[in-house]
Amino acid sequence: MEAIPRDYGERSQFDRYCKLVLYHEALDYLREMQRRREHETPFSALSQADMDKLFTVDHYPSDSYVFSSHGYDLHIDNELVAEAFAELSSMEQSILILHCVLELADGEIGALMGMSRSAIQRHRTKTLKDLRTKLMALMPEGG
Repeated sequence: MEAIPRDYGERSQFDRYCKLVLYHEALDYLREMQRRREHETPFSALSQADMDKLFTVDHYPSDSYVFSSHGYDLHIDNELVAEAFAELSSMEQSILILHCVLELADGEIGALMGMSRSAIQRHRTKTLKDLRTKLMALMPEGG
């Protein structure tokens, strides 16, 4: 009976090779973890301003009210604003849609609607003032 098997040297070399590979894999892993610690910031270390930048809001068509005029849509997400806007006449809605969505000047809106620039300006300012007062009346206290 032999005390040391014949292939003992080969087994020892293979064993040493496996241990060396595992050792270097562990070093690579630890190096990668160190690199991540240096370049990544945990959420708990972020300021509130930075946290506010890290969000997204899903917008679904059913979440907003759509008002149309001259082929352009105005999307309103707030229910109170949409209710107040719906109470306006179609002419007032059209003036505000063209002003807010297309950012047209009063003269351009007047040309589209067949009215003078000053009439458009009067309607727009009066309508915005009425909307503001309606919304102030609908808003809860402190809001």
